[in-house]
Amino acid sequence: MSVSVLSFTRPLDGVSGLLQVASLLGFALLLLKAAQLYLHRQWLFKAVQHFPSPPSHWLFGHIQEFQDGQELQKLQKRAEKYPCASPRWLWGNKVILEVYDPDYMKVILGSLPTQPHCGPGYGLLLLNGQKWFQHRRMLTPAFHYDILKPYVWLMADSVHVMLDKWEDLIRQNSYLEIFEHVSLMTLDTIMKCAFSYKGSHQAERISQSYIQAIQDLSNLFFSRVRNAFHQNDIIYKLTPEGRWNHRACQLAHQHTDRVIKLRKAQLQEEGALEKVRSKRHLDFLDILLFARTEDGSSLSDKDLRAEVDTSMFEGHDTTASGISWVLYTLATHPEHQQMCRQEIQILLGDGASITWDHLDQMPYTTMCIKEALRLYPPVPGINRDLNKPITFPDGRSLPKGFQVSLSIYALHHNPNVWPKPEEFDPSWFAPGSARHSHAFLPFSGGARNCIGKQFAMNEMKVEVALTLLRFELVPDPSRVPVPWLRIVLKSKNGIHLHLRKLL
Repeated sequence: MSVSVLSFTRPLDGVSGLLQVASLLGFALLLLKAAQLYLHRQWLFKAVQHFPSPPSHWLFGHIQEFQDGQELQKLQKRAEKYPCASPRWLWGNKVILEVYDPDYMKVILGSLPTQPHCGPGYGLLLLNGQKWFQHRRMLTPAFHYDILKPYVWLMADSVHVMLDKWEDLIRQNSYLEIFEHVSLMTLDTIMKCAFSYKGSHQAERISQSYIQAIQDLSNLFFSRVRNAFHQNDIIYKLTPEGRWNHRACQLAHQHTDRVIKLRKAQLQEEGALEKVRSKRHLDFLDILLFARTEDGSSLSDKDLRAEVDTSMFEGHDTTASGISWVLYTLATHPEHQQMCRQEIQILLGDGASITWDHLDQMPYTTMCIKEALRLYPPVPGINRDLNKPITFPDGRSLPKGFQVSLSIYALHHNPNVWPKPEEFDPSWFAPGSARHSHAFLPFSGGARNCIGKQFAMNEMKVEVALTLLRFELVPDPSRVPVPWLRIVLKSKNGIHLHLRKLL
């Protein structure tokens, strides 16, 4: 009997010992992780010790400060109270330095000590190092002025389609929410100009699905950034938001794949391939399809789709934001709207044929567009990771590996840079006016500035000119837009305008 008992207790003792060892090992690992977190937090505190900020919670940081729909207003107050930059704690061990000073911007953007902070990704917007340089050099010819010139009439064609639709709609209701219409128009334009698409995208259901998917991805991105439990990819994919994000990505990629497949099919038509090859300058997508890497191979499907994804998103959503806010700004400043209209009427008459040469002959309209972009920058902020230590002009510094957020919105509303920043004053951009080289950054700055900034400015000029020739714009006093901090600046309640057809 005693032998039998021993034979059972020895294995049990072994299991108990293993559990004790496992518990001790787990506890040791937990202590090690806690020590790592503590040391990292101390490193972060030391890095930002010379940058004052509002008081923060030890765990939730400044999250509460930025969850009441007043993010942009809070950033403006920071710019007024804390010179140049201030730390923003997201939670526990996560802090970003919010930058809103032109001298600081120049240091960060000018010497390229940084890389985009968007997690792993592809496309010109997210690439780093030599691969970014190769893709930038490869795609720059797509924005040569010889390429951009014939785009003007394509832009005008898309704008006329939208304005005709507006004429029909105002017979039923003179108040319109314009952002969705402008988004469809800018998507139609980028499809025609950069991707050789024939026809109109503004009436297709797939275009509306794509625009909704992009909006969903933007909202989900901001929601994820502010949730400490959603930072792990595996956990996030299991959540309802993670599954929603996956579906939206699939919809966006389906649209991109369709564009690539259609263009490839067009190039396989008899004679089309050689005709395109013989062109001196190629459109954006054709450059990608004909491109060769340093080893002589064509771009991978992954790289090809990533560049098309980036161009499709950047080429329509940011421009739609810019145009919508410009129209709203002119609606709320009728005297400036009328001065722009008079300038355009003298230049274009009825606007039947707007050309490349006209775009440089509307100085006051251009001033108003730039001032609207100052008040409502399409990209309100960009994040960067420091690849090396940097020192700012005032002597304060940051170590390698630190993350900074360049708050373009706060920069444009910084009273130390722009006196009376909330006032609409186009004279800031009068010919010959002087300002800091990095005080106005609607298209970012430095080597990584927006590659399509000339394309975007051209499109805004065409749209504004043709709209003002056809409609008088009046704001809807019952629905004042609420600027909303997203990847692209939106209005939380839409942008509603009253349109009056001009005789």
